[in-house]
Amino acid sequence: MATTDAAAPLLIKRYASRRLYNTETSDYVTLEDIARFVHEGREVKIVDLKTGDDLTRQYLLQIIAEHESRGESVLPVDVLTDLVRSYTSQAQTVVPQFLAASFEMLREGQSKIMENMAAMSSSSPMSKMPGFEQLQRQQQSFLKAMMGGWRGGASGPAPDAEDDAEEAGTDDKRDMDEIRRQLAALQDRISKL
Repeated sequence: MATTDAAAPLLIKRYASRRLYNTETSDYVTLEDIARFVHEGREVKIVDLKTGDDLTRQYLLQIIAEHESRGESVLPVDVLTDLVRSYTSQAQTVVPQFLAASFEMLREGQSKIMENMAAMSSSSPMSKMPGFEQLQRQQQSFLKAMMGGWRGGASGPAPDAEDDAEEAGTDDKRDMDEIRRQLAALQDRISKL
């Protein structure tokens, strides 16, 4: 029975006062609470108590808008622009399926990539290449940044906290710069499609 409950979406009811009520814990929740549930991998369903209308999409979009307005930008302006265009064009029918399939491929690919990276041990001929360890750390950082909060996303191997702390500090900036460069290139390719 516990597995059924875990697989069932968490039902949140919106009252006329616009307060959100968690039916599982019998208390009121905020948008931050809902964002945390989603981040932890829990499916949520938000319904209007009076009408029964499904408001999940509206509230998830509101959570994204709040994160973006606080400077936690994930969606580049050109991607947002393309999304707005898709609402006013015939692409409206194709875009949702494309986005869903793309994210699903990323989720599936992440676990395979992490498995392959873990399989590359010191006995691998590639591990003897100069810069291999740095490349491996960059890939892990990139995947963690892209997939860390997704349901079903593997977080990958954790670095040794004390031993790698100093090295990670300087490498993290370079890693993030490289990740940004790779994302920009990816976005450019996607926009050309």
